[in-house]
Amino acid sequence: MPTPANAASLRELIARARRVALFTGAGISTESGIPDFRSPGGIWTRMAPIDFQDFISSEEARREAWRRKFATDPTVRAAAPNRGHRAVATLVRQGKAGAVITQNIDGLHQASGIPDRQVIELHGNTTYAHCLDCGERYEIEALRVQFEKDQTPPVCLCCEGLVKTATISFGQAMPEAAMLRAEAETKGADLFIVLGSSLVVYPAAGFPAMAKHHGAALAIVNREPTPLDDIADLVLHEQIGDVLGTAVGVN
Repeated sequence: MPTPANAASLRELIARARRVALFTGAGISTESGIPDFRSPGGIWTRMAPIDFQDFISSEEARREAWRRKFATDPTVRAAAPNRGHRAVATLVRQGKAGAVITQNIDGLHQASGIPDRQVIELHGNTTYAHCLDCGERYEIEALRVQFEKDQTPPVCLCCEGLVKTATISFGQAMPEAAMLRAEAETKGADLFIVLGSSLVVYPAAGFPAMAKHHGAALAIVNREPTPLDDIADLVLHEQIGDVLGTAVGVN
């Protein structure tokens, strides 16, 4: 359980704020059982991530990317929003926050009840796939059934373009529209709350410093220290669900 004074400090910051920007990272979803790929023992410590250009140029790289996707997909599909997700959804529903900016790709914010239009996904979404050429959407389960027949990476039925999960891979350009929306949310906030991000992956991790530069208070809730702890107004090394849930009044 969180220290009562810590939850109270976060509650006071939220109560005083006119507009809150919420920024979530892997830490909020590890509390739902989804592993942090970057942490010790995570997938990326055992095998290198597949670069976007390799995905484009190599059928074997695409095959390996889809093998990994289908191996990890049961964990993502089994995960459910936790108390932290529900507390974030409450702040959005109350209008305290206009949207949630997330580095996560698991769709749990949408599953918690936040409309898709109010989830700003900086790294995309792994719960569906799309054609890199025409944008046609594909559901993961249908692709899995086809892939298991002959291990052939999927291609678009409309234009024969390459089909990829709707995530942003290493070497792939960040989504311009999402970045612009995140910047607008950041600059419009007088309180910026980081929830479960190590703040080492840029350019996404630049938003908290941007908020501080524009006069917002900065609160960081993360189990481990971050590079921006020294400039934050409040730093809590606690479970997100416990401390934010208590601060917002969500069970």
